[in-house]
Amino acid sequence: MSQSATCPECQGVVRQRDTERVCSDCGLVVSEDRIDRGPEWRQFGDDDTNPERTGAPLTRARHDRGLSTEIGRSTRVKGRKRRRLARMRRQHKRASIPSKADRNQVYGFTEIRRLVGKLDLPRSVRDQACALFDSAQSEGLLRGRSIEGFAAAAVYAVCRTNSLSRTQGELEAVARADGDELSAAYDAMNRELGLPTGPIDPREYLPRYATELDVPQAVESRAREYVAEAEDRNLVAGRNPSGVAAACLYTAARDLEEPLTQADAADVADVTPVTLRSTYEDLED
Repeated sequence: MSQSATCPECQGVVRQRDTERVCSDCGLVVSEDRIDRGPEWRQFGDDDTNPERTGAPLTRARHDRGLSTEIGRSTRVKGRKRRRLARMRRQHKRASIPSKADRNQVYGFTEIRRLVGKLDLPRSVRDQACALFDSAQSEGLLRGRSIEGFAAAAVYAVCRTNSLSRTQGELEAVARADGDELSAAYDAMNRELGLPTGPIDPREYLPRYATELDVPQAVESRAREYVAEAEDRNLVAGRNPSGVAAACLYTAARDLEEPLTQADAADVADVTPVTLRSTYEDLED
């Protein structure tokens, strides 16, 4: 039993008893809830401690939404039975991916999951990127283009539409596609699918860049003031938001006499020192 709030009648202590919340002084049943709000999925490895009824939830990160089964492996099976299970596993895998389009989707989704893990992005980005890849494939945009490029472009596009601070250079660093393949795939999706992309707020970059540059919180706070000033003076429009964020951090570090060089700030933002210096000089003016 757990204590929670007070009784509306006598102001006594209300305690939880099974599905009811009952006043321990006057016995009033304050509320009742017979709905089991526990999970509806199950991990089959621990049936004794986790007896939920159904399988894993559906996911957009797999070509079959996670509905197909898998034939597992066991070291206790030997001889002819083990060889038979290996043949069944091979035939089952072939049957679950019947066409080249399905194979391409499996490969693309696997690459998206890898990129999301490398960039430490949330699961929602993974699911949205897989759905975007599926839409691009349905529209025939993958024909003659790189699957790896579309996987990276899907992740980058979802970051752009959700205002997540990830630059194209960061995607290129961990992707199996080069910059030209990523740009071509992103342009194709943006043109044909009409992505609701817009400029990223430079403030989105500040916490991560401040952590990577190891500058105090005061520098980040001052940099936010500089971003607001840059927006008021129309210095953000037409510029790389990552470079604007780095320039504001550098300007704030100079104000607070923190040891930060233009080269370090430009490197973490994946821009050139010339780009950073241009915004810095405008802020100084």
